[in-house]
Amino acid sequence: MEKNYQKVKNYLLDLEYSIDAESESNGTFIISKEDEGIKNMVIACADPILIMEQPLFVLKHETANVLKELLKKNREIVHGAFALDENNRVLFRDTLQIENLDLNELEGSLNSLSILLSEYGQKLVEFAK
Repeated sequence: MEKNYQKVKNYLLDLEYSIDAESESNGTFIISKEDEGIKNMVIACADPILIMEQPLFVLKHETANVLKELLKKNREIVHGAFALDENNRVLFRDTLQIENLDLNELEGSLNSLSILLSEYGQKLVEFAK
């Protein structure tokens, strides 16, 4: 796991993400790149996969319409998808195979989130109200 952890860390630094916290023993990072809308994103090296989760908002009112809209938007997202956790938080989540992970693949997933936030951010704010 150390090799994969260091590989992911190097990629994050190459992509100029701020590593706000990390735990090599847990294989986790908390990263930010606020100019791209990414803040407190959790990256977990969980061999054989890399898990990326960006908390977006807490779903205060579970309406069928909001959930339907999020599911429809999932179809348009290039990498990753919306997910709902046990605390009713809406997350962006993506998983990648870690063994053959390369810089371009990680960058593509992170860029997918940035594009999603720039195009759909206002709608997410509305859903959070």
